[in-house]
Amino acid sequence: MYEVIKNLFQRRGIQNISQLDEDEKRDYDRWIKILSEGEVTVESIKKFCYNQIGLIEVKLKDLENTDKKNERLIIQFNIYKSILGAVEVPRKEREALEKYLNSLI
Repeated sequence: MYEVIKNLFQRRGIQNISQLDEDEKRDYDRWIKILSEGEVTVESIKKFCYNQIGLIEVKLKDLENTDKKNERLIIQFNIYKSILGAVEVPRKEREALEKYLNSLI
């Protein structure tokens, strides 16, 4: 258990999670999830963007979409692709430069 939650439980006299009611258990689970996620990394951003792009592609296949909804989905798609590009371009440039420099050796 995380120290901050442990301290809160001690202050409130809670010895065990089983003492919590349903709402408190939901809050506890949410807190644990938030605290366990850790730092946002470039990899987590890329993963999130790829997941969003996948969801958007599925939604774009729906023939019942209105034109306005498709426009919004296309805008969202372009935004996530731009974020990925901004994250991945420096890596690709570095790889190309390393390959070039290695060819000179």
